[in-house]
Amino acid sequence: MMGALDGILVVAIEQAVAAPLCTQRLRDAGARVIKIERAEGDFARSYDHIVDGDSAYFLWLNRGKESIVLDFRQPADAALLQAMLARADIFVQNLAPGAAERAGFGSAQMRERHPKLITCDIMGYDGNSPWRDKKAYDLLIQCEAGLAATTGTAESMVRTGVSVADIAAGLNAASAIMEALFERTRTGKGRGISVALFDALAEWMTVPLLHFEHGGKAPRRTGLHHPSIAPYGAFACSDGHQIVVAVQNEREWSRFCATVMEQPELADDARFTTNAKRVENRAALEDKVGAVLSGIAREEAVKRLEAAGIGWADVNEIAGLSRHPALRRTPASGSAGPVSLPSSPVIRDEGRHALAMPALDSHGQNIRKEFA
Repeated sequence: MMGALDGILVVAIEQAVAAPLCTQRLRDAGARVIKIERAEGDFARSYDHIVDGDSAYFLWLNRGKESIVLDFRQPADAALLQAMLARADIFVQNLAPGAAERAGFGSAQMRERHPKLITCDIMGYDGNSPWRDKKAYDLLIQCEAGLAATTGTAESMVRTGVSVADIAAGLNAASAIMEALFERTRTGKGRGISVALFDALAEWMTVPLLHFEHGGKAPRRTGLHHPSIAPYGAFACSDGHQIVVAVQNEREWSRFCATVMEQPELADDARFTTNAKRVENRAALEDKVGAVLSGIAREEAVKRLEAAGIGWADVNEIAGLSRHPALRRTPASGSAGPVSLPSSPVIRDEGRHALAMPALDSHGQNIRKEFA
């Protein structure tokens, strides 16, 4: 089936997560993505071998792409890459800072040579930052941007369990490229885009930052409880199940007290009449909520929450996600056969056929003939 980006050629010198996620979004929209790899391949290929010998990371981020191994320090391979970029619409790279320029493939150089080309550089820190040359892996950025300080319990910070800095940068890059493609239809010219992992997470940290700079202190770590809304967190039921309840406004608070707590008078307790007061008196509030929910089983708790129109969720392990009724699946193909992956959150009218993960240099011969 045709996609919105059918006919668009993306050339990507990419590795790990951020840039491959960006180009995977473009591939999902119908673009052709040629992935340039070094002789040993994208190192994400060997992050793990859990999917019948394939890397879960690589399979997630490289479905339907074409792989060619190039050493563009060598004249013949450099000439081939130049020929590919002459026909490309989009050039994405996340090499080490300055590496593309030193090899003769800097974004500004390429746009000067090919004015319609859209270039996207994905990096750890902004190229004008004094930190531009620092290593910038996901956990390093989580810590530098203060995300780890907001995640965990009062006693300790923790890493967010997925590569959120990479993901934030990759999605921002894909969005900016789509914008540039639209702009090109009016101007006929490409555009240079750069996205830094640090900037992507720092923007996500706006609310904690404003709390610190304007309120005098950052939100404290509260585990599975919201730092600035209450009651909004996890509570144990009598049968051992944990559920999260989320009260968002005073109407919900009143219904929560009457139907879930079976204590309608609690809504008028002076300590709890507004969200700000409930947060201020969080310990007393959560003691009361916990006492009620710990005395009933999950089934009864859910029945009351549904009757009151209160948001709730199970605290699932990954096994719960695996069998979740809301989990949409997409077929894919690894080197050992079919794999079922979570679907892209972008729901399109047309279906998509299964896309295969490319073996290293599996398209190299054909690409060399095409662009020779």
